[in-house]
Amino acid sequence: MIASLILWSITSKLHRMKKHILSLLIFILSLAQSQVIYKVPIHDTIDLGLPPFIERSIEMAEEGKADAIIFDIDTFGGRLDAATQIKDAILSTKIPTIAFINRRAISAGALISLSCEKIVMTSGGTIGAATAVDMSGKKGSEKVISYMREEMAATAESRDRNIEIAKGMVDEDLSFTHLIIDGDSVKVLDLEGRKEGKLITLTTELAIKYNIADDEQETFEELLSSLGFENADIKTTSENWSESFVRFLTNPVVASLLTTFGFLGILFELQSPGWGIPGIVGLVCLVLSLSASFIARLATMNDILIILAGVTLLIIEMTIIPGFGFAGIGGILLVLWGLYELLLPETPVGPDIESMAMWGFIIGIVGSIFGLFLLFKLMIKTSFWQKLTSPGIERVDTGYSTSVGSEALEGQEGIAQSDLRPSGWIKVKDQRLFVVTEGDFIEKNCKVKIHSVDGNRVVVRKLNS
Repeated sequence: MIASLILWSITSKLHRMKKHILSLLIFILSLAQSQVIYKVPIHDTIDLGLPPFIERSIEMAEEGKADAIIFDIDTFGGRLDAATQIKDAILSTKIPTIAFINRRAISAGALISLSCEKIVMTSGGTIGAATAVDMSGKKGSEKVISYMREEMAATAESRDRNIEIAKGMVDEDLSFTHLIIDGDSVKVLDLEGRKEGKLITLTTELAIKYNIADDEQETFEELLSSLGFENADIKTTSENWSESFVRFLTNPVVASLLTTFGFLGILFELQSPGWGIPGIVGLVCLVLSLSASFIARLATMNDILIILAGVTLLIIEMTIIPGFGFAGIGGILLVLWGLYELLLPETPVGPDIESMAMWGFIIGIVGSIFGLFLLFKLMIKTSFWQKLTSPGIERVDTGYSTSVGSEALEGQEGIAQSDLRPSGWIKVKDQRLFVVTEGDFIEKNCKVKIHSVDGNRVVVRKLNS
């Protein structure tokens, strides 16, 4: 009897234990099924349009309470200022971040990878070669090298990675013989970049050995399995149309074309009365350029103040000072300077970025002038232009006359309805006429007298009050 009770008790406890174990397994599986992983691609060139996309992806992951963000990286690098913005965004999030280096993370890509909590590389992958060079391959200035070197070192330190190797990826003047790995001093013999005059680029095997990478996995699925996310819900982010549009607008050549078209449009508008198509086109181009620059963090308050100072001088030249002199020239130079500064970031840059900005600016100016010339050539061939200008010859012997019937107004007095520079509008009695002066500047609301009429050319003089 006692033995039966003991056996029943043990069986009952085992049954309850199995139920608890089964419940625990179901709970663990339900947790695994509820895991959410965000996959964010970082491919091709790293430019100033990429940081807004990365920041939006991180915000989406935070709002979706993601368990991790995996950055799928395959890049030869790009702009340092863009990589720095991405690095700051990754370091700021509390969600675990993994860099999956799917073949390579070179230059700016290495900085982004080091900012992640975990780095996993495919076989045959590479990471490093993060020194700053210009488009011809020439090493950047000491200011730029120093900035990039310390950025890499600080980022590696924040993720408890080897600082000496991170610095050696940037500065070829550094050298070492030993490294501290897991508290032990290890002599380095298999790393070519340890020597002075050589930059460090690590293969997957060496990156793991020297505490830069954490693991090697061949595919994204194998990576998920190694991290325990094989049943997770994978959400892959991609650029939306606005981010792609910003990347297009921040291209140096496109940005230069926009700013130059905007400047020329406003300048042409200032030369004619009223507000028309050139002013609208110019304003739209400037708004697009400045908006893209603000989003890409190119436009600073100093840049805006320089442009505003230039525009102020142009307005003063147009409204207060007659003719075209120092204020107008100064205004144009300030606006051009401000527009060029919009192409440069706040972070230290080397000759490569300065060269890209300058060439983009020059190409933008030349291209916009050439584009306006082509546009004019195409416009004069349209039927609308033919009707607007009537360029055909209207001969006197066929009955045409150049007179517009204004001869009777000679000697009449009127009021200038606009500044005459030297042309503009006046009002004589109830008639509005387009006139010219004899070369003098006449302000708006001044009294004038029609001196002569020659066909459609009406010449006026200012009346002394």
